[in-house]
Amino acid sequence: MNVLTPRDLPELFAALQAPQAQLLAGGTDLLVRLRAAQATSGQGPQTLVRLDGISALRGVERTPDGCLRLGAACTHAELLAHPLLRAELPELAAALAELGSPPIRNMGTLGGNICTASPAGDTLPPLVALGAEVELISTLGVRRMALADFITGPGRTRLEPGEVLAAALAPPRPEFEVRRFEKVGRRSALAVAVVSLAALLRLERGRVPRVLEARLAWGSVGPTVWRCPEAEAALVGQRLTLGALGRAAAIARAQVQPIDDLRASAEYRRQVAGNLLLRLAML
Repeated sequence: MNVLTPRDLPELFAALQAPQAQLLAGGTDLLVRLRAAQATSGQGPQTLVRLDGISALRGVERTPDGCLRLGAACTHAELLAHPLLRAELPELAAALAELGSPPIRNMGTLGGNICTASPAGDTLPPLVALGAEVELISTLGVRRMALADFITGPGRTRLEPGEVLAAALAPPRPEFEVRRFEKVGRRSALAVAVVSLAALLRLERGRVPRVLEARLAWGSVGPTVWRCPEAEAALVGQRLTLGALGRAAAIARAQVQPIDDLRASAEYRRQVAGNLLLRLAML
């Protein structure tokens, strides 16, 4: 197997012309899959193209429209340590803090977490709740699309041949007073999410604040991150009480369609999806 290390975008696009070229970011998911494929079929890509040496795919910066541009080749640890992200994207910082272990956070990248497109990907619910977009680059230029549209199913995205995920573009959303990410796993640390929830709530100012807008994004309850517009609408105009959250949770439980797998039953996921919403009353 050849391993290529391009230094800039022209070298990257040239490297992608190699036979059976496969992109390599952190490798925390890809290398596991490659070892499994090698063990079962003896086959794998002829060329791995590393992304870690390309400055255009790294760093955190503010764009002219106010978004934070998060380089796809940034590791989870780099993003978690960045003061802009911690201050302006607290729900994403909370997800990154719970993602894997320190070695995984030091190797794994944001772009890898997005393009792996696992329903349990920790960064995905907060990014979808924020309304984040992805920046995709190729020799034909740059295009942007909503992250919610980019991921089409487990392991499936709208990435075209010869195209590379360059960054995620996340609006800070300072108008939301309540911003939370929480996940439930089969253990208290190093857990793959059984269910996760990113919640953003915009509240009316005054003595008795009511919800003006709700953005709720669940992970690991469907083939992609799932939002429930009916549950969001049920909170609008309501005080953030256990009763109001309970009504929204009942709507979410009635509409969510999780599956049974080795980590949890569908019924357990349905119950937990509502329970995570109830926990907003504790804020």
